[in-house]
Amino acid sequence: MIGTKTLSQIAVNTLVYIFIETAVKNVGLLKNLSRQIIFDASQKYIKNYTERHGVLRVLGMREPVPLESVYTTVQFLNNKDIRRFESVENLEQAFRINRGFQPKNYPKKDGLQVANDKQYLMVLGGPGVGKSTFLRKMGLEALKGEEGSFLHQCIPVFIELKNINPKQIDIEAAIIEEFSICGFPCPQEATISLLEKGKLLILLDGLDEVPTKIINQAIDVLQNFCDKYSQNRFIISCRTAAYRNNFRRYTDVSMAEFDNTQIQEFIGNWFHSQEDKQLGTAQRCWDILQKSENTGARELANTPLLLTFLCLVYDHSQNFPNNRSSLYKKALRILLEEWAAEKRIMREEIYRGLNTDLQEILLAEIAYTGFAVDQLFFHEDDIGNKIQYFLSSNLNAPKHLNCKAILNAMAVQQGILVERVEDIFSFCHLTFQEYLTAQYIIDHHLIENLVLENILDKRWQEVFLLVAGLMRSGSDSLLSLMQKEAQKHINTPKLQGLLRWSEEVTSCSSRDFSQAGKRATAIFLATARDSALYLTNILSPNLANILEITRMSKLAAAINPDYNRTVNYSRRPSNIATTRSFINALNKALNRAIADELTKLKILPYVDFYKLMIHLQALRRDAPGNLVESYKAHQGFNNRVANIWFQALGLDSELLSLSPEESQALENYFYINILMVRCKQAAVRVSPKTWEAIEQQMLSANVVSK
Repeated sequence: MIGTKTLSQIAVNTLVYIFIETAVKNVGLLKNLSRQIIFDASQKYIKNYTERHGVLRVLGMREPVPLESVYTTVQFLNNKDIRRFESVENLEQAFRINRGFQPKNYPKKDGLQVANDKQYLMVLGGPGVGKSTFLRKMGLEALKGEEGSFLHQCIPVFIELKNINPKQIDIEAAIIEEFSICGFPCPQEATISLLEKGKLLILLDGLDEVPTKIINQAIDVLQNFCDKYSQNRFIISCRTAAYRNNFRRYTDVSMAEFDNTQIQEFIGNWFHSQEDKQLGTAQRCWDILQKSENTGARELANTPLLLTFLCLVYDHSQNFPNNRSSLYKKALRILLEEWAAEKRIMREEIYRGLNTDLQEILLAEIAYTGFAVDQLFFHEDDIGNKIQYFLSSNLNAPKHLNCKAILNAMAVQQGILVERVEDIFSFCHLTFQEYLTAQYIIDHHLIENLVLENILDKRWQEVFLLVAGLMRSGSDSLLSLMQKEAQKHINTPKLQGLLRWSEEVTSCSSRDFSQAGKRATAIFLATARDSALYLTNILSPNLANILEITRMSKLAAAINPDYNRTVNYSRRPSNIATTRSFINALNKALNRAIADELTKLKILPYVDFYKLMIHLQALRRDAPGNLVESYKAHQGFNNRVANIWFQALGLDSELLSLSPEESQALENYFYINILMVRCKQAAVRVSPKTWEAIEQQMLSANVVSK
């Protein structure tokens, strides 16, 4: 990166050279002018450009930051490629797989390289994806001349199309004005000369921000201007929803969402101060963003605008809020209100009377009715009908608005709803549809329906967490309903016996860990179920960490008699290989340190882990020596190890001979309990009395719903 002072010097020299070589030599009126006049005008031009277009200040930032200090390398997708889907079904399938519209493996191109290669470039994308920033960055690179990465010797002219005079759309006059205000001599003649010689990089920002009533006229003017001065280089930006492939000469590209490399680069650029570097702020921010509980925030980070928002949130609190609902609410408001306000986008007449609260309620109805039937994509007519019904059924909603115009404005100006292919829309992020679905459930008192109908559908998992975070008066009712539903899955004698064993074997155990966490640990040691270990982790993280350190997970998995079926091994051929894997796990796991750790934990006080280790070490000597020994030999050895293990745990192995239905029921039981704990963590408020009662009943055989 070139420093500001150096950039200024290089830029001035570049402008002076181009201006003199082009304008002075080709315009008779300029022949006798001194070089100093042009030098002073060039200095002012650079100053104006860097002050107006070389800094960023968005979303209430305390102070502006240099654009180049936070600029992150841009990548483009070929626009026609990402629009090429055979059907809405294929489009929806891609969206589900990626939780976004952008395909994971589509080829990307470096933005700067594309700008160097293409003389006429149309940059498309949703709101806040960095279109304007890219154009401004290209201008800064052009000003650096040979020291920059833009390979063409041009003077950049940045024009915000929203400021264009609607009564007389004149791009040439706008360029003349840019040179005139900086004191360039004979600006009109000089501009014409520069245009005719192809010495300008013309950056036209925000075609979508041109008032709707003059957009066709503006497009005609731009087309004619490009044709007239075709030797220059042009980059135009436009929101995808507003673009209709109007430009003949232009190559259309779409801004690619940030990938992990770009997100990390952006965060590193954002926290670039010396203090932040010493404290490792950027790395900590990145690490926290990678945590599973911040999956939704990580999804927002694919957009530079919302990544900026996340950096501001982290800068303020050095963390991301546990209540993700408040995070998404603020992000949604940014797109609905703040971003449009900061961009000074003209609010069309169609919006009059439809305030932000009404828009949120309308969007929540669209989100929920779609999500309830597993619909992520909506036809334009369907949304239009929903808007019409909303307006007609709400006494306080305006009745004069045009439904199609409302949808178009939401797509073009705010980007909450995005037109993916012609007449087919979806929410810009699946996270927003989930959040708005949760908001609808709260507004319409559908908590019980949510639990009874969707608790085992993992598609609704995020909605559950968001609902918990939105229940400001407390999430007790949600958690109690979930606990009651969980108990329905453990109504067989074997499952009841397994839970009863976990209670008995952990009774009189250490009080350092939650009782439910200790029961989950016992069941994990018996069944090697990942869900049991995960529940242990979220109930008692320290306990789960110790279990991982001691490699008990590998040992328990190897001994578990249902393990082969769990991982879909075939019966005979894999059993021998499994024995070898088991012996390796046994060799790694059997040592006195493990016995020490498990004894110190005191979660299974009646188990003599030292004696268990001695028995297993003795048995290891009898392990089948090679793969040619009979299946019965390997099976017999595995059974002997399992018997020793279960005898030490005081567990009747018959309790683990579960039918497929019982095995699935146990898995469902753990899934609901895990979701319940996560909802408790996501909630704003939970009564200690309610949660104490729920945790006492968790993994307990004493409470069973009829």
